[in-house]
Amino acid sequence: MMETRTEAARLNALQRYDILDTPADGTFDRLTLLASKVFNMPIAIISLVDTDRIWFKSHHGLDVQQIDRSPGLCASAILSNDIYIVEDARHDPRTLANPLVASEFGLGFYAAAPLITHDGHNLGTFCVIDKKQRYLNQDQLVILQDLAAIVMDEIEIRLAARTAIAESTRRIAELEAQLKQG
Repeated sequence: MMETRTEAARLNALQRYDILDTPADGTFDRLTLLASKVFNMPIAIISLVDTDRIWFKSHHGLDVQQIDRSPGLCASAILSNDIYIVEDARHDPRTLANPLVASEFGLGFYAAAPLITHDGHNLGTFCVIDKKQRYLNQDQLVILQDLAAIVMDEIEIRLAARTAIAESTRRIAELEAQLKQG
């Protein structure tokens, strides 16, 4: 019961940001490109975990906009505030049955830092992926966490801007109504 409430609160937080199914964004695309270069990995993704899907706000090195939630590693990665890392997916018990590992795609490595809201909800991840076994050192883990934090800062700033615009619009309408009254 507690997990259901926690997931419902997480999904409400995700909806609060109104970011799902929004157009590509240059800021996020630059961050995934940068991560791909910094980590020397072919794939970097900013993902958001919805009720039944994992939607990619930005994806470098992958031509897919979303995947089902069930085989997605991001759905497991959001269960903790720590980095979720699979160094060798072909031998990791957590991923042996995962279709992304067993299929032609051949996922070999996955590391993700959760996108954590100011009020503690994990909306998705900033992840890097390779088709071969890989390892990250401590400095790289910190960089991945920093990239996730930058993404959340951007998401929070955009929500604050939308909120401020809505409040300004409301206040202007209120003042105009007062002026008309006399």
